[in-house]
Amino acid sequence: MAEAAAKQRSPATPRPVRCIVKLGGAAITNKGELESIDERSLRSACAQLRQAMSGSGDAAPGKVMGMDWSRRPGDPADPAVDTDGFRGMAGLGIDTNFIVVHGAGSFGHFQASRSGVHKGGLHTPLVKAGFVATRISVTSLNQEVVRALAREGIPSIGLSPFACGWSTQQRKLVSANASQIIQSLHAGFVPVLHGDGVLDELLACTILSGDVIIRHLAQLLSPKYVVFLTDVQGVYDRPPTDSNAVLLREIEVDDNGGWSVVKPVLQGNKRGVETSVAAHDTTGGMETKILEAAAIARLGVDVYITKVGTDHSLRALKGDVDTSTDDWLGTVIRSAK
Repeated sequence: MAEAAAKQRSPATPRPVRCIVKLGGAAITNKGELESIDERSLRSACAQLRQAMSGSGDAAPGKVMGMDWSRRPGDPADPAVDTDGFRGMAGLGIDTNFIVVHGAGSFGHFQASRSGVHKGGLHTPLVKAGFVATRISVTSLNQEVVRALAREGIPSIGLSPFACGWSTQQRKLVSANASQIIQSLHAGFVPVLHGDGVLDELLACTILSGDVIIRHLAQLLSPKYVVFLTDVQGVYDRPPTDSNAVLLREIEVDDNGGWSVVKPVLQGNKRGVETSVAAHDTTGGMETKILEAAAIARLGVDVYITKVGTDHSLRALKGDVDTSTDDWLGTVIRSAK
């Protein structure tokens, strides 16, 4: 990761980034159903992002000027485009210093798992076909996320790590040119990245997870805070389907990257967090998320993990989280300093 950052050649001084948002694949897709979007959760996440960007009250003021001018399959008519409304605007009235990264969920994981793309071996026909199939799937989801953001009047631009030249060596990120991301931010766009199939110097190919992407961007751009929106309330001491699961409200990370639960006080091992990974998940599941979030916190950037489409997620997106009270439900991971 440090090597990738060292190779970075930015075209200009990076614009200050307020927040990097991870839309979890399980939060915006129906993960048990192949290539199925959870439309309600995705709409809610995008609407709350706009509210957070507006910076005024609990709702974005005025009419939302949508930017998705394409016709969707099944639409009875061409989209309405209010060009006069845009001409009369002095500006968009929102803070676009956000980056969005989304997981794949039910897009891409099945294709990658069936073909073994994450294990490498691009010389074999099966892996090569699976690599193509995986990227078709994840980029189609990326377009839908971009369109959902655009319908909320957020000027979003889809950027794929593979197309940007990102690559790995033995699954570790070694090349990550962020020039297009930085240029997009300077131009007032919100970059939207995703977990992707990438080339690997030793394995030929692998899967680069959205969580690893976020860690690199946090290291490079130093956002004020990072938000992970998931399908559960936060990080638990065991799979949340367990009736005895306890929500871990605050985790501290030391200088060496070790982490411990400080709230609530747990009996026995303070770090004893059990995780589970779906059979088709090629990116490591919750364990990877915790490790990457801890690495971000070690940089001095607070990480908020909470459930999508709730009052708690809106507060997280606004950066309005206070762990001294119990009225916010989620997990905060921060540096112990």
